[in-house]
Amino acid sequence: MMYRHSWIAALIVCALTAGTHAAEPKTKTPPRGKKASIVEDGPRDYTSRNFLLHTDISADEAKELLQRLETMLTQVSKYWGKPNGQTIEMYVAKDVNSWPAGFFPPEAVDSMTTGGGLTMSQTRAMVNTLTGKKIGNIAAKSIVYAVADHGTPQHEAVHAYCHQSFGTTGPTWFAEGIAEIGHYWKDKDYSVQIHPEVLKYLQRSEPKPLAEIVDSRERTGDSWQNYAWRWALCHMLAYNPNYGDRFRPLGLQILAEQGATFQSVYGPMAPEIAFEYRFFLDHMDNGFRVDLCRWDWKTKAVGLRGSANVQSKIEAARGWQSSRLLAKEGQMYEFTATGEWSIEKEGDKLTADGDANGKGKLVGVMFDDYKLSDSFPLGTTGRWATPSDGVLFVRCDDAWNAIADNTGVITLKIKAAE
Repeated sequence: MMYRHSWIAALIVCALTAGTHAAEPKTKTPPRGKKASIVEDGPRDYTSRNFLLHTDISADEAKELLQRLETMLTQVSKYWGKPNGQTIEMYVAKDVNSWPAGFFPPEAVDSMTTGGGLTMSQTRAMVNTLTGKKIGNIAAKSIVYAVADHGTPQHEAVHAYCHQSFGTTGPTWFAEGIAEIGHYWKDKDYSVQIHPEVLKYLQRSEPKPLAEIVDSRERTGDSWQNYAWRWALCHMLAYNPNYGDRFRPLGLQILAEQGATFQSVYGPMAPEIAFEYRFFLDHMDNGFRVDLCRWDWKTKAVGLRGSANVQSKIEAARGWQSSRLLAKEGQMYEFTATGEWSIEKEGDKLTADGDANGKGKLVGVMFDDYKLSDSFPLGTTGRWATPSDGVLFVRCDDAWNAIADNTGVITLKIKAAE
C-alpha cells in the first residue's frame, strides 16, 4: 500500500496516491531509544525513541524534526490508545539529487522530486485456517519517503503509525484527513493552523458536499483540493464536542476493519453535521476553534406568554449560544443584559454595548430549520421585533478566530413587550 504526499511549485499540494507496491527496509533498524547519532558520510542516520531517520538535512534540523515527530506520535498514539509498537523508518530528503542513483524506489522519486512524500507499506493478512477467510492484519511494516519541507514527514508518519499499529489506514476520507491533522499538529493547540494557500482555497470555494467527501469510491491521489476538504471534515468532527465522542470510536472500528462507516455512526446527526460543517467553512480562519464555536443542540427554547421570561448566561469566549427564546415573527420583545466581559486577555471590561467601535457588543441571529438570518445588534437593553420565526442565538461580537482569549459572562433576560 502506498500513500503519496505532493507539493507543486510554491503552492501547497496535498495530493496522495494509492497503489500496491511494497518495499523492504534498506537498513537494519537500530535499538529503540538510542540517542541521535551520525552513521555515515553524506546522507546520515539519526534515531530517537520511535524513529529511524535517514536524511541529508543538518544535525540540528534532524534533531528538531525528530522532536516534532515524537510530539506528534505521542499525541496520535495517546488518542488512539495504542502505543507505537515498532520503529518508524523514514527517508527525508532536502535534495533528492544528492542521494545515490537508484537509492529510492521510482514511485518515491516521482513524489519527492515534486516536493512531496510517499509511504510504502507491506502487510500480511491473518487467515482462518478452517474457513480460509481473512480475520485481520499482522506484521505491517512501513517506510516513509518525504521531502524535508512543509510538514510532509509528519503527514506520512501518521500513515506509517496506522499501518504498523493496525495494518490499515481506513478509507480515503479518514486516512488522509487524520494524516493532515498530524501534518499540522501542535501540542495542546486545537485551533485551525493550516497553510495559507489551503486556507485561501477553502475560504473562497463552494464547499464540497459531505456525501462526496465520504464516498467509498474516493481514492487517494485525486487532488490536493480534495485533501483540504477531508482535513476540514476530520478536524471539525475530532475537535467539536458535539461529534468528537463518536469520532474516536468510529476511527477505532475503521482501523480494526469492523465495518463501521461515516453513515452508520453519524447518519442520525446528518442535518446537524452538515450545518456545522458549512458554518465552520464559512467562518474558518487560522486561530478558529471549533470547540468554542460548537452549536448547542440540546438547550430547549420556549415561547413566551404574559409576564413570563427566559434567562440565559452568555459566555464571551463562545460562538452563537441559545437565548432559550423561541420567537415569533413580528413579536416585540424587551431584553436586558447585565454583567461585563472582555474581548482580549486582561482587556478592558465591557458591557453588552461593547466598545466605542461596537466590538464586544451583544448581537443576535435567528435560527430556523438549519438556516440563519443576518445578524443584528442588541446591546444592554432595548425592545426588539423578531424578523422571523425561530430560536434567538446570541454572542459577543468579536472576530471568529479571536474569541479564545475572551473572558466574562453576560446574563440575558428576555420577556414579551407589553
